[in-house]
Amino acid sequence: MKLMRWCLMVTAAVLLMMGSIVRADVKLPEIISNNMVLQKDIPLPIWGWADAGEEVTVTLGATSAKATADAAGKWKVKLPAVTTAGGPHEMTVKGKNEIKVSNILVGEVWAGSGQSNMQWSVKQSLNPDAEIANAKYPSIRLFMIPLVPSGTPADHIQAKWVECSPETVGPSSAVLYFFGREIHKQLNTPVGLITTAWGGTRIQPWIAPQGFTAIPEIENEKNEWLGKLNSYSDALAANAAAIKVYNDAVKAAKPGDVLPSEPAPVPAHPLNERQTHTGLYNGMIYPIVPFGIKGFLWYQGESNNGQGMHYYQMKRALIEGWRTVWNQEGNRDFPVLFAQLAPFDYGPKRTYELPGIWEAQTETLKVKNTGMAVLTDITTLKDIHPPNKQEVGRRLSLWALANNYGKSDLVYSGPLYKSIKVDGNKVVVSFDHAAGLKASDGKDLSWWTIAGEDKKFVKATAKIEGDTVVVSAEGVAIPVAVRFGYHQLAEPNLVNGAGLPASPFRSDKWTDATNTE
Repeated sequence: MKLMRWCLMVTAAVLLMMGSIVRADVKLPEIISNNMVLQKDIPLPIWGWADAGEEVTVTLGATSAKATADAAGKWKVKLPAVTTAGGPHEMTVKGKNEIKVSNILVGEVWAGSGQSNMQWSVKQSLNPDAEIANAKYPSIRLFMIPLVPSGTPADHIQAKWVECSPETVGPSSAVLYFFGREIHKQLNTPVGLITTAWGGTRIQPWIAPQGFTAIPEIENEKNEWLGKLNSYSDALAANAAAIKVYNDAVKAAKPGDVLPSEPAPVPAHPLNERQTHTGLYNGMIYPIVPFGIKGFLWYQGESNNGQGMHYYQMKRALIEGWRTVWNQEGNRDFPVLFAQLAPFDYGPKRTYELPGIWEAQTETLKVKNTGMAVLTDITTLKDIHPPNKQEVGRRLSLWALANNYGKSDLVYSGPLYKSIKVDGNKVVVSFDHAAGLKASDGKDLSWWTIAGEDKKFVKATAKIEGDTVVVSAEGVAIPVAVRFGYHQLAEPNLVNGAGLPASPFRSDKWTDATNTE
């Protein structure tokens, strides 16, 4: 009897162990977790993993949705849009096990990406002690993605949502935080902020595969990316062949035979690197797709300085790639708002490379639902990281508030070049967003040059006439082209009535002009 009881106990224990081995509990990605903010007014994708064929039910308030895990164990549901901001709410995810996600708010979700000026933290910015001490905003939630590249799309990251507080805000992206704080205050709504940025990185590793295939003008980058994958495939095949040869030799070996050397280890994935095409998309963007968002902020370009208008094509690829992979119902072409780089001394041999990036960034405004904060007055010419991230965030928030949140009375952009008209020995320059043109310091307008057909730009005098600027220079009887702020050290003083600075521009497309500095 005792033996039978012991046998039953052992059998039960074995079965229990087997069950724990074969059963896969329902799991969620880290972005769907306690303290998260769900995007208001759009259907909400919720996804995760379970046993193949397992039915999963997701419940939020009075709504629920069901899905069945596919052969790979992945499932996804789409909850109806929540039209009222606030909370807290609780979500239940139930399959063979049950997960409760608590302290959820509904509001506005924004992500911030790019290189160091986006990664730059609150504790590194202006007045850090006061900013951190005053960061008592429990309705702002922060999610920081760690700096991990990946050769293949990553499902998981080591991150969690936290309430914004003096204890949590310090390491967060300053630009994203100050932007989100403005949105929170102006709309009186919860805000979720996702930081996914890495200093010193180029734009290429952030682009999704769909971006490389969407824009014909970046064919070279696409071929570089595919070339790395093809080389990796060949290396894997060679490695597999070497292993087979080695295994066959071992199997056929007789005592005393000399065995061949063991094959080299499997080669590392070439895209698992912070500067390589798709490497940061795979590791730091893909894990949050398709979490509901309102839009993205982008602050990058320093590491692509020198690529001129080609940077515009890569930005198109970045934006289109992200919008394609999200494929967000009700918000497919979500806003992408970006910071134009601040003036900086890259050295005398690179004087006109930065204006080339400015041109590319301004050109990006032609892409639907984009916006640009001009930063020519927020500068530290010997430090590539201007500390005044408060104003950067505020200016980006103006674009969002005016164009994405219906506050159409706001002036959200500085003057943007529109056209020129030659009038004798003068050129009349027209702008968009030009109401109330003035010099920010009350002095003569600065950083204007003009050229005739000889393509020799000389320093010019510029005067405001209404909403235009009239430019002329001694010795240029028949002007042809005008440039404004077209120098990496330029800190021009032209602003509109709201105090927002004009973006640098040139009216010409010459590649062989000369300049006086």
